[in-house]
Amino acid sequence: MGYLPAGTQMGSEYYRVADMETRVESLFHSFALVVSAFILGTFLIAGAGSILSALGFDVESTATLPPLAYAALTATQFVGFFAVIAAYLRWRSDERFFRAAVPSLRDLGWVVAGFVGLFAVATALSAVIQSAGVDSATNQVITQGQRDPVRFLYLIPVTFLFVAPAEELLFRGIVQGLFRRAYGVVPAVVLASAVFGAMHYFALLGSEGSIVSSLALTAALGLVLGALYELSGNIAVPIVVHGLWNTMSFLLQYLQATGVVG
Repeated sequence: MGYLPAGTQMGSEYYRVADMETRVESLFHSFALVVSAFILGTFLIAGAGSILSALGFDVESTATLPPLAYAALTATQFVGFFAVIAAYLRWRSDERFFRAAVPSLRDLGWVVAGFVGLFAVATALSAVIQSAGVDSATNQVITQGQRDPVRFLYLIPVTFLFVAPAEELLFRGIVQGLFRRAYGVVPAVVLASAVFGAMHYFALLGSEGSIVSSLALTAALGLVLGALYELSGNIAVPIVVHGLWNTMSFLLQYLQATGVVG
């Protein structure tokens, strides 16, 4: 069974299961890719931290870094993601994992629909979590940005140029593509979203509140992005939506932290 291009009508292909070898391969490759991306990203951050330290910056705590240095350090991690993605695609050059194209007018319609979908899911799930009396853990990026709100503004170009493309190419492009080959479209979206949510665990460490509810919300947003890619057939669509979503979050956090809005 070959790869199934996103955005096509596949009927029973949505649930077709491949042979055992393909299923095991998809799980192993997905795990290895994600772990490798995070490990390489961590090494690159350490290297960039050494350079900043040599330049006189105090890198013992990222909370003390100037906004520009912090944004550069954040971007460095995702350079590691890009390197792992590029190496894997080069190794598997005979396979097509995702389709990327300049967004068309149809794609822009999917961008609007996807953004609205993210907002609806986030609002509904947040309301459920709050009604249950659960306080969700806060991402370290938000926690540190609340102490130095200008950081949120510096992170906007970082999220468009590094975070959104790297995460979407990895999770929606390759990981979801591997799971699609092995299990079909619907299970692929669910599995890739679960991995996407779980990998945000480390960004929540040290925060008060429920990590589980935060991971559940992240995974739910991943479901929307995964479905959006399958419907649009263009990986650029979830990249743009992801970037816009993070931008909106950073702007709202900046306005709240600076007292412009309550």
